[in-house]
Amino acid sequence: MKKTIQNIWNFYKEGFQSMTLGRTLWLIILVKLFVMFAILKVFFFPNFLRQNAIDTDKDDYVATELIERGIHP
Repeated sequence: MKKTIQNIWNFYKEGFQSMTLGRTLWLIILVKLFVMFAILKVFFFPNFLRQNAIDTDKDDYVATELIERGIHP
């Protein structure tokens, strides 16, 4: 089992070391992921529960909203 894991590790390690264009593409992918998850989340997806569930617990607020929206579509 240990030998198999070591062979897999060496396979990927040698593959990434011999890349030239692939490193640039991986860098672009990582930058895009950072932009999507770090920057866009902060500015375009605010924490809705923190703003609206002030007096009640978050689970009570979600349950109430689901029931109300189910009754009054």
